[in-house]
Amino acid sequence: MTDTANRPTEADDPYLLSAGETARVLADAPWKRLAVVGDSGAEGVTEAFEGYRCLPWGERFVEELRTVQPDLAFVNLGLRNLFAAQVRETQLAPALEFRPDLAVVFSGGNDMLQRHFDIDAVESELERVIVPLRETGCTVLTSGLFDITNSPYVEERYRKPMSERIAAWSERTKQVAARLGAVHVDLPRHPAGTEEIYSTDGLHLNARGQAILCTEIVRSLAGHLQAR
Repeated sequence: MTDTANRPTEADDPYLLSAGETARVLADAPWKRLAVVGDSGAEGVTEAFEGYRCLPWGERFVEELRTVQPDLAFVNLGLRNLFAAQVRETQLAPALEFRPDLAVVFSGGNDMLQRHFDIDAVESELERVIVPLRETGCTVLTSGLFDITNSPYVEERYRKPMSERIAAWSERTKQVAARLGAVHVDLPRHPAGTEEIYSTDGLHLNARGQAILCTEIVRSLAGHLQAR
């Protein structure tokens, strides 16, 4: 974890984009309708962290994207405590009805935390959300997970099995994204994963983590635009 005396702030965090950088890297962004689908990660459950605005990644990302698309329409359907099947059952239809041209899908985290984790079944549920969105021509973005066991807020007895599951589900999500033509954010490789980015609940990102996640979404979408 970062030395308290040397903590960065939102103004000088080395992992965040500088002022005006989003508008430059997303200058050609075509998206005008953004939908967010998923669990608490999608909802943006967070807590305050000194030196950072206490905003979930979704609100931050809307701010960023509106620098190039001022009239962006936005809906966040994400809701904490949902399993992947519940995300599909309750959010896919309203997401499609919204007619997004960009969708962020964060799902599977709650399944992963259960005593029994059927990774193949959860993968199937994730696919059943992504495929219909992709079939409309929508750009879909998924993400791996920061390893929350790097925080001091997870009990020692849970660290090893939880870390293994996080790695397995992150890799599986990456594979699904590649197979279905979705954009993917590869968070497990991010150097901030061992720093102070976690909430004290032992599950979610704090305000700094949310800011870093938003930045990585911007960077991944910028890379997608460059590769077209």
